Amino acid sequence: MKIATFNINGIKARAAALPDWLDEARPDVALLQEIKTVDEGFPREMFEERGYNVETHGQKGFNGVAILSKLPLEDVSRGLPGDDDDTQARWIEATVIGETAAVRVCGLYLPNGNPAPGPKYDYKLAWMARMEAHARALLATEMAVVLAGDYNVIPQDEDAARPEVWQDDALARPESRAAFRRILNLGFTDAYRARVFGGGHYSFWDYQAGAWNRNDGIRIDHLLLSPQAADLLTDVRIDQEIRGREKPSDHVPVWVDLAA
Repeated sequence: MKIATFNINGIKARAAALPDWLDEARPDVALLQEIKTVDEGFPREMFEERGYNVETHGQKGFNGVAILSKLPLEDVSRGLPGDDDDTQARWIEATVIGETAAVRVCGLYLPNGNPAPGPKYDYKLAWMARMEAHARALLATEMAVVLAGDYNVIPQDEDAARPEVWQDDALARPESRAAFRRILNLGFTDAYRARVFGGGHYSFWDYQAGAWNRNDGIRIDHLLLSPQAADLLTDVRIDQEIRGREKPSDHVPVWVDLAA
């Protein structure tokens, strides 16, 4: 079961690039972030004709997450529990029925949090606390669980080409990293770091100042695996070359292969 996460930075802007990548990479499940459209505006036919089941949690002009799955989906839910007043479309989850195992996939678009400190950063940390509580509940089910998406967190200095320029940014502040570690330390495995070590591995390059050409990137797109999912891990990769294509997102896909 190949499960990918991809912040597409707008479904309208990526209307050509995203189908091309799907046809090449052929993920069984693709978790998308920043679709930037209401549910009714998502071009589901484009993906259904490729054999994908489509579930969205959209929002006009901002945020928005989606699940594309060639495998059956059950028990779809939208929105991160813990705050009924939170109207931002940043979380979607479902159970994917594989050949040998069922996997609970959670697609997330974690708040950026800048400027920090400030109300946006407070929202980010509160959102991460809610995610920690929900992740704990998911672990208690003893299912294979994958928490995948744009975390807007640079976990360590080695996850940035120039860590010094990020030290005061919401993505790398100590409080953000600590909140990320608290989720990880519940018993999750950072899939990429389970297989690949050291610096130079990124999933985001800013559009400005030639960041891509200089490989001035950061690793902020992560797949965290519950122990049951980690036991099934067979491969993980960042599709870095996608960033150099025509009309790319500023993020690239990251994917895992599970023996499910």
